[in-house]
Amino acid sequence: MDFAFDNSFHADMEGFFAPGEAVQPLEPKLLAFNQALADRLGLTVADVEDEKLASIFSGHELPAGADPLAFAYAGHQFGHFSSQLGDGRALLIGEMLAPDGARFDLQLKGAGPTAFSRNGDGKAAIGPVLREYLVSEAMAAMGVRTTRSLAAVATGDRVQRERSHPGAVLTRVASSHIRVGTFQFFAAHFGADHVIQLSDYTVRRHFPELVETANPHLALLDRVIGLQCELVARWMGVGFIHGVMNTDNVAVSGETLDYGPCAFMDRFAVNTVFSSIDANGRYAYGRQPQITHWNMARYAEAMLPAIHAVNPADVDAAKALVDAIPARFRAIWLDEMRTKLGLGRPHKDDEQLIDSLFGELEQHAVDFTSFFRALAQLLRGEGDMLESLLPDAEAMAPWIADWWSQLEREAIAPLERADAMDAVNPFYIPRNHLVEAALVAAEAGDMAPWTKLLEVVQNPFVERAEWGAFAQPAPIDAAPYKTFCGT
Repeated sequence: MDFAFDNSFHADMEGFFAPGEAVQPLEPKLLAFNQALADRLGLTVADVEDEKLASIFSGHELPAGADPLAFAYAGHQFGHFSSQLGDGRALLIGEMLAPDGARFDLQLKGAGPTAFSRNGDGKAAIGPVLREYLVSEAMAAMGVRTTRSLAAVATGDRVQRERSHPGAVLTRVASSHIRVGTFQFFAAHFGADHVIQLSDYTVRRHFPELVETANPHLALLDRVIGLQCELVARWMGVGFIHGVMNTDNVAVSGETLDYGPCAFMDRFAVNTVFSSIDANGRYAYGRQPQITHWNMARYAEAMLPAIHAVNPADVDAAKALVDAIPARFRAIWLDEMRTKLGLGRPHKDDEQLIDSLFGELEQHAVDFTSFFRALAQLLRGEGDMLESLLPDAEAMAPWIADWWSQLEREAIAPLERADAMDAVNPFYIPRNHLVEAALVAAEAGDMAPWTKLLEVVQNPFVERAEWGAFAQPAPIDAAPYKTFCGT
């Protein structure tokens, strides 16, 4: 197995990381392997036995060319700045070059303590590992930018949290693991020279077209803001709540990073919170745009020394970029919703149509995911699905009439429009009660429910009769769902 390592961060960014090594697992066993992702990376594993894969992707043996390291970073956690965090339970083993030249980080999560573990054990339990694998692959299938999961391996060890759990290691793949918190760490501890070096590296790696701009650091800030606005709009379009939007969990590549207390909404409520540690609702569904603005303001602060070094006048331009974030997000969000609602182009009054929808959904406790599929069915002349979601047939009649009027302004055939809506609105998401049941079964040694759920959410857009149960929300009388950080 040739990993085609080309470890540029290790070679070019000495002082920005700490060397590390994985602990030896007791008895590694392969739980899941992502063959499609392996093909994308150019990894040929057809003749490789599961035992060998388990050994490599648990950290028991590292492949040739690996340069294990843990990233240094800081971060605002629930609004409070922690000046040193870092990879406490993650180890970057190297950067792979795919056959098309694309560069990817391979990182082991849960492979033991690092220099940044802060007295933690650096290990991971099977539940959080399988949750991240499942949800990240679901997000990728829905077209949301995300880190990916290549392998999950049981270690044979026990991990002590609130109780003892089976240990596991996740192999995470990302275009990089550079975070807003990475910039914050070096801005706080070392100043302009280090921020400039990190920014230059980030531009070369992710956005080489910005190298020749007048101020590449300002251009990088602009690009990252745009990517984050697009990402969070996509999250909200599929009802996703990240749960812990701390700045150390914000990747400058625009990929969803760190699936801790994340979850998807069933019945819509704008203030939905699932995370057990988010007591004040800082990261509620409807607050994610505001938190994006806040996080990007912190990123701009970290970038200012580099921006100023090129042109002091560009500091005002950076401030203007931050001030424009709400309007920038709003425009992206409206486009996202127009697509979900089958609107081919902007129209007068469509903003009011979109804004009023969420009050209707909350008032009638409508399942968020199913609603958009039901609208497409209505275009096909089938109203049963929509009626099943509402307390009575007339509950949203005025809003439906307004939506239909907007559609009639465009010369698009109803069936064509319905098909376009189904191509962007998932039928299957990782429903929280199904995820929880699959994780409980997996911890007890039965991977079948998790494997089946993974198959379903990797095919989110095409309805299948035999998968009907996977499209249903939790029972109305189910206890409120809570998620936990997993560390």
